Amino acid sequence: MLNLERLRALDALARHGSVSGAADGLHVTTSAVSQQMAKLEREVGQQLLARNGRGIRLTDAGRLLADHAAKILSQVEIAQSDIEAQRGRVVGEVRLAAFPTAARGLFPAALSALRALHPELAVRTAELEPESGIRAVLRGDADLAVVLDWSNKRLPVPGGLARAELLDDAPDIAMPSGHPLADRAEVGLEDFADDEWVSWPEGEFCYEWLVFTLRSKGIEPRISHLAGEHHTQLALIAAGFGVCVAPRLGRGPVPEGVRLVPVRQTMRRHVHAVWRTDADRRPSIRAAVEALREAGRSLHEPAG
Repeated sequence: MLNLERLRALDALARHGSVSGAADGLHVTTSAVSQQMAKLEREVGQQLLARNGRGIRLTDAGRLLADHAAKILSQVEIAQSDIEAQRGRVVGEVRLAAFPTAARGLFPAALSALRALHPELAVRTAELEPESGIRAVLRGDADLAVVLDWSNKRLPVPGGLARAELLDDAPDIAMPSGHPLADRAEVGLEDFADDEWVSWPEGEFCYEWLVFTLRSKGIEPRISHLAGEHHTQLALIAAGFGVCVAPRLGRGPVPEGVRLVPVRQTMRRHVHAVWRTDADRRPSIRAAVEALREAGRSLHEPAG
């Protein structure tokens, strides 16, 4: 009889490629993963792991069993979803991830609604950039991720994931209040061909979007400063160190000396939720999506 937790450890090893990665993904120690694998090898009577330099690799038998483990665990997820759906109650635990401005802009209201409507549901959250959030959902480290793409650059969503639109986020351009364009009613990115830019860190989806968008307008961007936090970006703008794209979701207070001007083009960030299709019927997933949507809708409602 194959033990489900040992198959889960093997599946995590296959997905992460290392004992330490599997341990992080399963939220256990490396010794616990090694012990599970040693027991699994004794159960099946075959070597599943082999040394590969300083790391490990799966043997042929290990890869074969890992393929079966992925299918078995998917079926277990479907079974759990069906049981939850039949029961109809939103209970248990749901793990949510979101990129930072969505975590700040959506999570407080969404989590408050979930706590009020579904007190038996435990919610765990984490901040992850869009690509990392998708990987976490695929690995099973998160149940749902809030991710984004742009109207002119879409984020690839792998097969096996379902998605739901949450809201569209309109960005502005942030510039020092003394900038020559600070009094404009609206601006275009091409108006800043000669300016220095403050941007997200290299490798992040929004950094790639900014470079792609400016180059598509014939502008080679002069990106002088990189900062992951929007508060840091705006602080640099206030000090006169360039301009930046400033989305409205989760923006927070704008420092003195910064002027925000809308972009005249129909440029939008599309914010959506993704989750594994084999968890599609889980009431907790549906409840989380609705709470996030309602939090997004409330952002566009006029103050009473």
